[in-house]
Amino acid sequence: MAINDEPVSFLQRRTVGERHVPRGPSTRAVRGRVRMAMAVFALVYVAIGGRLVHLGFSEPPQAASYISAEDSVAASRPDLVDRNGEILATDIKTASLYAEPRKIIDVDEALEGIASVLPELGTDAVRRRLASNAGFIWLKRELTPRQKTRLHDLGIPGIGFLEENSRFYPGGPTASHIVGSVNVDNQGISGMELAVDRAWLGDLQAAGFAADRPMEPVRLSVDLRVQHVVRDELRKALERYRAIAGIGIVLDTRTGEVVAMSSLPDFDPNDRAQALEKARMNRATGGVFEMGSVFKAFTVAMALDSGRVTMNDSFDATRPLRVGRRTINDFYGKKRVLSVAETFIYSSNIGTAKMMLATGIDTQQDFMKRLGLLDRMETDLPEVAAPLLPPKWNELAAITISFGHGVSVTPMQTAVAAAAVVNGGRLIPPTFTPRTEDEAAKLATQVVDPRTSEIMRYLFRLNVLKGSGRRAEVPGYLVGGKTGTAEKIEDGRYVSDKRRNSFLSAFPMDDPRYVVLVVLDEPKPEREGIGATAGLNTAPTTSAIIRRIAPMLGVMPKFGDTTETVSISY
Repeated sequence: MAINDEPVSFLQRRTVGERHVPRGPSTRAVRGRVRMAMAVFALVYVAIGGRLVHLGFSEPPQAASYISAEDSVAASRPDLVDRNGEILATDIKTASLYAEPRKIIDVDEALEGIASVLPELGTDAVRRRLASNAGFIWLKRELTPRQKTRLHDLGIPGIGFLEENSRFYPGGPTASHIVGSVNVDNQGISGMELAVDRAWLGDLQAAGFAADRPMEPVRLSVDLRVQHVVRDELRKALERYRAIAGIGIVLDTRTGEVVAMSSLPDFDPNDRAQALEKARMNRATGGVFEMGSVFKAFTVAMALDSGRVTMNDSFDATRPLRVGRRTINDFYGKKRVLSVAETFIYSSNIGTAKMMLATGIDTQQDFMKRLGLLDRMETDLPEVAAPLLPPKWNELAAITISFGHGVSVTPMQTAVAAAAVVNGGRLIPPTFTPRTEDEAAKLATQVVDPRTSEIMRYLFRLNVLKGSGRRAEVPGYLVGGKTGTAEKIEDGRYVSDKRRNSFLSAFPMDDPRYVVLVVLDEPKPEREGIGATAGLNTAPTTSAIIRRIAPMLGVMPKFGDTTETVSISY
């Protein structure tokens, strides 16, 4: 065997006949590599396990989206109750329909099923929403129980229901303009519902403290029994006199509490769409009107309060009063000299205008402002309109304002001013929440001399006994008041065949407890051959209201000689 003469290294040496096998890593190195692999796999499994635990304790994106939606719409509201605890508004639970588009298997099939129950949702727009990649979408809020059952029975994947708080008004339209309404998210949008949100509930909801938790009811000053009567008698009057609208207010003269307020046509707050109709607006506080001859009560009070006119004065109403190009005349003129009392009970425009001229324009402006008739009324109800004043308060404007034309105010302002005229001269801001007499006294402002107020009570009562308000009489309750028949303006001109009639009253006149104001818009004659003035429609409507509400309010009748006027000395 030949022998290779090349040198052989130590590592290549081997014995003759022995095969060379390379030496592998040591046992220690192998064990280290195994341990390293095991550690890597352990870390991977720990990471996976940690992620699974994290996902297990967290909500998926789409679930979080509808939970936040539920939180926003399910916020509770306090019940609204009347002064006697009767529920005016409360929360009930309703179901709302939602979709999770990512979980919908067949969009067309889902849309077809939904549209079979809710046809209004069978649109291309809804289809696009269902086909989107959104995690959560609302489809229909406030389902009826029958709609929910039918949709549930279809078993459409990706379609579900959420229970929400929804507002319910047991009385329907009875006190709608006082209570107001809420939107689909249970947030107040009008009336005392909005007032409560602005006062404190909105902040509570924003902080997350109003979600499905009971709250103390909010008590209002309204008496549901009286409210029903006012609305009922207004409704009858609208039918009887074919008027297009009506307003009724009952105000506590001692506290400023609004006991009842109705404006017809009204709306059912359970049907939000009705509230958007213009004809159903709140005319009592949200509309301004020329109130007509009821303003003569303020003019007479102003003249007497100024000291420039006394009950012994008289005014010549034999001829019309010419002011520039305008002629001031009386509707039913006596065409003779009239005393202050006669000027009031016969509702003489001429006598009232001359009374104002004897007092002065500056005094008129000051007195109207003191009564709150020139500024936006401050109260807790949000819907309050500002008065419309003449651009120039000159002599002609002052004369027309003296008998209720040329300035437009809310009916509620008129009632509040009247309360100050008859309650001893104290102007008390109106409120829709309960208020005690002591609380009212701290807010009251003396705007009329008590002596003037006493005389005005006498004149109010005299007008019901012998003047234009005779049809407002209610035996036993010493009703007093003033009629107002105001021509309406169309295209910048007064029209004689369209009027807004009113009767401003209080009872009992020996110690007035409540002011009652009734307004009818465009009343027609009850029958052929008679007129349609306030004494023929708003006065008897006021009588019907007082006859029914006086016992409810605890006013005791006096069945002595109620034909007597309230006694005064002058």
